[in-house]
Parts: sequence; structure tokens; C-alpha cells
Amino acid sequence: MLVPEGSRIAAAQAYIDALVSHDGDVVPFAAGCTRVELGVKNGFSGKHLRRSLSRGLQYRIIVDATPPDYRIVGDEVHAAYDVLTKATFAGRRVVGRVNETFVIPAESPTGKAEIHHIKARFRPFIQH
Repeated sequence: MLVPEGSRIAAAQAYIDALVSHDGDVVPFAAGCTRVELGVKNGFSGKHLRRSLSRGLQYRIIVDATPPDYRIVGDEVHAAYDVLTKATFAGRRVVGRVNETFVIPAESPTGKAEIHHIKARFRPFIQH
């Protein structure tokens, strides 16, 4: 069955929202979902990613995210956005420019949008 583009974007947005809310249970991960950040695999299953988003210290520093710009190419949903962190440097907030590619197939047996893979790249900077 075809998966509507809006549903695929909503799945990616659920992940981005969970970075801020720290509630990984709402993200529609496929059971075998993996995540690679800056070339290093750091997500090993949907269950692991849900647990990491909900309880992982590496995500607790994130306090907000800007609305993403989305682009869809085949089975990939590309999202570009900024994450705002609790961290400061010389009184200025540390922010990260994030470019993520979500593999969310355009077709699935159930017709539901599920994240099968995430590739994350980011560049930190100091907000003025």
C-alpha cells in the first residue's frame, strides 16, 4: 500500500518532537530501525531508539528545535532544522544545525509510515 507523503513527514516530525519532549514512545520506528550519527552507528533497533530518546542523557541537553524544512526523494525524507541546547559558551546558547535523512518507505504492507533508518549530520554553532 502507498504511504502518503504527509504521513511520512509526520513520522519524521514525531522523531524531532521526541528529541525535545524526551518521549520516544510516540515515534513510529520499524523494529529493525538503525541510526547513524556522523558516521557512527548509535541506534540499533526501534526499541533501543525509543529507550534512548526517553532516557538517554545525550538527548537531555536538547530543549527546543526549529520547524524543519522537509524534502522527499524516493523513500527518503530529508529534514533540516536547528536544535537548541541547555549549553552555553560565553553567555551564548550552543545550537546545532541538523540535517537528517529518514528512510520511511513510500510503500508498506500496512500503509503506515515507519522509520527504518536515520542518518544524522550536525554542525554546532554559537547563537548570537
